[in-house]
Amino acid sequence: METTVCVVGGGPAGLVLGLLLARQGVDVTVLEKHADFLRDFRGDTVHSSTLTLLDEIGLGRQIEELPGRKVRGLRVSFDDGSYQVADFGRLTGAHPYLMFLPQWDFLELLAREAAQLPNFRLLRSTKVTGLRRGPDGAVTGVVADGPEGVVEIRARLTVACDGRDSLVRDELGLKPQTYAAPMDVLWFRISRRPSDPEGLDMRVGAGGLMLCIDRGEYFQCAFVIAKGGYAAIRAEGLDSLRAHVARLAPPLADRVAELSTWDEVKLLTVTVNRLDQWHAPGALLIGDAAHAMSPIGGVGVNLAVQDAVAAARLLGPILHAGRTPTGAELAQVERRRRRPTVVTQNVQRLAQRRIVDPLLHATGRITAPWPIRLLRRVPKLQALPARMIGLGVRPEHLR
Repeated sequence: METTVCVVGGGPAGLVLGLLLARQGVDVTVLEKHADFLRDFRGDTVHSSTLTLLDEIGLGRQIEELPGRKVRGLRVSFDDGSYQVADFGRLTGAHPYLMFLPQWDFLELLAREAAQLPNFRLLRSTKVTGLRRGPDGAVTGVVADGPEGVVEIRARLTVACDGRDSLVRDELGLKPQTYAAPMDVLWFRISRRPSDPEGLDMRVGAGGLMLCIDRGEYFQCAFVIAKGGYAAIRAEGLDSLRAHVARLAPPLADRVAELSTWDEVKLLTVTVNRLDQWHAPGALLIGDAAHAMSPIGGVGVNLAVQDAVAAARLLGPILHAGRTPTGAELAQVERRRRRPTVVTQNVQRLAQRRIVDPLLHATGRITAPWPIRLLRRVPKLQALPARMIGLGVRPEHLR
């Protein structure tokens, strides 16, 4: 099989890149190793900047029709009360909010839109097993296992969008710089009642913290634990986890029994890393394949989509002209997206070191620090964290 661009991975970055390149007349094949997109507790925070970008792509109306939940504020609850720290309603533009959107719905929308283009292919249940290389060592496509057996796909450019455990990255011999993360995250659901507060609620207490994401009929809960602490928590038993959740979030105490089995608790091993070089001859890496993000701020999907837009804008005309991008042209994508990645990761690492790690080892009563209290006294300052989270660094546009 021959194509101009082979995209490995049918996540947000891969499908957005495939759609935008196909719209420019570039022949694109996206490979997705699963048969569908139905996997729970994937990144599904869509930020204001990305919603604006989706408007530019022409998908704004369809996004509004999906079963998303708009969130306009972030609260943090300590032992001395609850404080709003980010007011997304203060953001300018058409989307003064975050949207929590099931990722499978988002991906199916992108896949349906792209499938209308004659030069786009999505091959599901097709797992890449290796790279094809030319006589000079440049990547010339991939080898994959598909529903009908082994398939070779020849391509001018191969783009790795296959996540933090990227096979393409391993095949290229590229090793990311890894930064210490003091935490892992347990994901689970607890029912939500109409009388419960709306929006995002971070619960902070001795020995832990938990983010409760308002998903309408339920809370998607991110329970933060010390790095490598999952085995010890399992050994203590589910009753111990329920009790800890009840201590952190007393309003949920009468619902923690809904956690009836460990199968309902999913472990996210937090990794923060970044490649020094995001490209090789014939290949480009974007999204988590190039830079795995901490879950702080829920920015992973948004950075991946922004990477894809930058790559499509910079490389689309080159590929449409029938040329293979040079190393210098591939490096333009990296230069464009490196600063937002570095700044965001540095903020995440600072928050992990100065806030998360001390809280995970704290004892006794935890009260709000003075910056949090200041945000409540001067509400207009809540626009600053809202902008950092909702818009980020260097949001991309189609033009």
